Amino acid sequence: MTAAIHPFRDGNGRVSRVLSSLAMYRGGFRLPEFTSLEEWWGRHLADYYGSFGCLGGEFDPSSDVTSFIRSHLLAQLHHVRALDLRERSQRRIWEAVEGVVEDAALKPRVANALWDAFFGRTVTSRCYRALADVSVPTAANDLAASVSAGLLAAVGAGRSRAYVAGPRLYARLGAALGVAVPDDPKMARFAISSRLTEAVLKEQISPGAGSSG
Repeated sequence: MTAAIHPFRDGNGRVSRVLSSLAMYRGGFRLPEFTSLEEWWGRHLADYYGSFGCLGGEFDPSSDVTSFIRSHLLAQLHHVRALDLRERSQRRIWEAVEGVVEDAALKPRVANALWDAFFGRTVTSRCYRALADVSVPTAANDLAASVSAGLLAAVGAGRSRAYVAGPRLYARLGAALGVAVPDDPKMARFAISSRLTEAVLKEQISPGAGSSG
């Protein structure tokens, strides 16, 4: 209704999305992936603006808004499916990270640091201590052991020291997941992520394709 009436000079879309999220939340859909479509619509702006076509230039209570509702329901469905696909793919990466940590004879908690490094995030001692709930000396030992194993690489010195993906991290993960990875970290990360996404999609399609009605 807010989108149709368009009462404000600016921000009508944002208000409408907040109200729709509130309605879903009150209806029992409490998870963010169900109550917010900001991320999805942000990547599909043409579809978002196109969904308002049926509302016309002025408010008309007799307008058929079926296509408007359908477009938002489909966006909700696609958004949840995309999140599910990402979660399944990342779960496999996490399992592979745990395997690499075990093979390197490192503490299981080191997986937290390698996980962030895999996605190109810089790991600091402070951040790692919070993730692993360890003391300063323990964090220093864990990170130093990861560097020695080639899974992390130290950058900077002293208080500014931080850690990024080491020269062996992507190669070890690629081997564990059966994915050939290039030397470039960004390309290696893309190769692993895209290959796992394809594998999950095939697994989702195969059961239905092989079943009989």
